[in-house]
Amino acid sequence: MWPTRPGEAVGALRAFVLIALGSALMALSAKVNLPLPYVPMTLQTLVVLTIGAAYGWRLGSATMIAYLAEGAMGLPVFAGPVGGIAPLVGPTAGYLYGFVAAAFITGWLAERGWDRNVVLLFAAMAFGHVVIFIAGFGWLAYGIGLGGTKAWAVGVAPFIAASVIKNALGAVLMPAMRRIVDRRG
Repeated sequence: MWPTRPGEAVGALRAFVLIALGSALMALSAKVNLPLPYVPMTLQTLVVLTIGAAYGWRLGSATMIAYLAEGAMGLPVFAGPVGGIAPLVGPTAGYLYGFVAAAFITGWLAERGWDRNVVLLFAAMAFGHVVIFIAGFGWLAYGIGLGGTKAWAVGVAPFIAASVIKNALGAVLMPAMRRIVDRRG
């Protein structure tokens, strides 16, 4: 989203600013949440996938790693007023680690032109959501031992409709944001 000239390498300052902005957006999106048993519903997946699409796979996944590192250091960046190791080993761990892979996949697809078309961007974001769900489901089912049925009931099913809405919102907003940035660049 930060315009560069063709062939210009991503500078360290640019990367630092974008990672800081992205991790701040992640922290803010975590605070908009609906508490549910085990895993809260937040705006984080929308932000993860939008960052992936806007930043590309390298910077997008680096932003998610920075976000997780900030939380691991104790900064209250996760859902609720929490930071530290507990969210990274508790019920939300799979989803949090899935953010890195989802930003990677969405960014990789965006770099191949999937961010220039609403339908393709929706599909790229859907792939990202599926990755987050697989990671979260796997951790709930096997990491903390809920089993497949309960993990599906508390960790996937309640989030499907919201994910479709977030995909649609992200797929419509990204091209609009790009047009604004392209006009300024």
